[in-house]
Amino acid sequence: MAKKTRPIEYAEAISEKTAQSMGFEHLETVFDKEPAGVYLRIHLDKPGGITLDDCEVFHKAVQPLLEQVDYDFLEVCSAGLDRPIKTERDARKAAGHEVEIKLFKPRDGSKEYNGILSKLENDTFYLQTAQGELTFPRKEVALARRTIDLSVLDQAQTQTEEETQ
Repeated sequence: MAKKTRPIEYAEAISEKTAQSMGFEHLETVFDKEPAGVYLRIHLDKPGGITLDDCEVFHKAVQPLLEQVDYDFLEVCSAGLDRPIKTERDARKAAGHEVEIKLFKPRDGSKEYNGILSKLENDTFYLQTAQGELTFPRKEVALARRTIDLSVLDQAQTQTEEETQ
């Protein structure tokens, strides 16, 4: 008897192949059960970031290929700059940037640490902080993601407003 493919495996294979053919990087395909129904979410990336137009084009291309998959809503999106750092590929992209690390259990009285990510190696995050280099085994990390400083946008907006006056 042939092995039956699970819906997530089928959806992921289709979305990966479609993303590759369109020049996008497929990050993940997930089913999320929410009060409104089951969402099939496909996260994409590309150099320079995914645009709304990219998401629309991909959605139109992949939706007919997923007709036999049972879901209520198809959502195609960028994972965002602050997406969780789950893989070594994610860590390479985040290296040199400020990240936040949230731990399952407190270490030295804190469950949250911020610093510059050096690398993720041998299942350990290496973080440069004001206290020096700290290491966090992946199994202790509940969440690792880049931090986004929106104050830069506020400063640019203020400067633009001053220039137009």
